Amino acid sequence: MRPIAARPRVHALACDVCGRLPHPRRTRLALAKLAAVFPVELALHALVIHWHPSYLVAVLLLTITTTILVIWVVEPSAMRFLGSWLHGPELRDRDRADRAPALWRIRVHVDDRPGQLEALAAHLADREANILTVHVHHLESGVLDELVVATPADITTHDLTAAVTKAGGAKVRVWPASALTLIDGQTKALAVAARVVADSDELPLAIAELLGARYLPNGLEDEASDGTALVLPNEPERPLTFLRPDEPFTPAEIARAHRLLDLAHIVTPRT
Repeated sequence: MRPIAARPRVHALACDVCGRLPHPRRTRLALAKLAAVFPVELALHALVIHWHPSYLVAVLLLTITTTILVIWVVEPSAMRFLGSWLHGPELRDRDRADRAPALWRIRVHVDDRPGQLEALAAHLADREANILTVHVHHLESGVLDELVVATPADITTHDLTAAVTKAGGAKVRVWPASALTLIDGQTKALAVAARVVADSDELPLAIAELLGARYLPNGLEDEASDGTALVLPNEPERPLTFLRPDEPFTPAEIARAHRLLDLAHIVTPRT
């Protein structure tokens, strides 16, 4: 029963376009073919020796029978039977990828009082969410917490939203994140600042990279209204406009963008 249960796992490796499985490693493929062919060759030679046919008949019998059995019957059957072993390394890589934790980015408004972050962490822990980074932004009314968490693959946006809301959070927003989210914000800001110092013309694209937003050279003209826009004054030139469709800009991000703009004005040669 085990080989039958393993087949769907092997077929999961098939290409979505052509349906072919990845080519097995040479050593495993050679051993599988040897295991399939050797018993057939041994049995046929034993029969030929037992019957004592003429030399020509023996050669024809061994050639034709071996070719038909090996190519059309034995080898395909062996490849199916040994599929899990042939593609063992690929299956292990696939299993590790399936078990890899999912990354999520959470933004939530909470009251600025002791124990609020602890309650948030406790309710996320109930969902097996591991908090990787935390940024706290103080607002006029409360606090905006920004978290990056890793969860099991079966945890959904609804699960995280419910856990954060139960902890006392409001205006909860949850997005899938990537490993790039874990890059330290200060380190990224310094790297982008060095880019602006080297060439101040890189300022718009550098700010866009820093914010993870899209630079709009013509402002908000002919642009969809969905998303959050950030307009930075850039005297004497026209303001710099950036648009991010999903996530609103945090106060810390806006402050970094302004400081980067100030840096560009400092390093720009005066005429």
